[in-house]
Amino acid sequence: MSKLSTPRRRKTAPVPILVIEDNADQWLIIRACLTQSFPEVAPVWMNNTAQAIAYLETHAVDPVKFPRLVLADLYLPRREDGITILEFIKNHTFYRKPPVIVLSVSPSDEDIAIAYSFSAASYIVKPGNYHDWLNCFYSFRRYWWEIVKLPLRAQ
Repeated sequence: MSKLSTPRRRKTAPVPILVIEDNADQWLIIRACLTQSFPEVAPVWMNNTAQAIAYLETHAVDPVKFPRLVLADLYLPRREDGITILEFIKNHTFYRKPPVIVLSVSPSDEDIAIAYSFSAASYIVKPGNYHDWLNCFYSFRRYWWEIVKLPLRAQ
């Protein structure tokens, strides 16, 4: 696999990406892939719904710590927990609402439909091995960081 080139940018504070994942092994893979494919981000790990909601509420008015993107597992460990975080984000007014990308091992049409019904921006079925995770995150970066225009962070 060839590494995609990324444009050189001025040094700025790392941009937070919130990762809501209950499985520590999956978190380690996600963090490693984010570190390699998104060197300018600072992944923030929350391993349950209550922790993620508290983080979002605490940092809703802090444009430096509020996440630019949210990566949320649908099963935290139950689907109802993932739906709770999606519902919270959809129904809560934030200072700046980040896109929510659902990561799940489930390719179920029902799970996909539920995620999108709660305004998920994307639904990604988790890859099966590290190489596929890395390819996924390079594509993810290309789309969410280089093609899509997200709201600017306040300086």
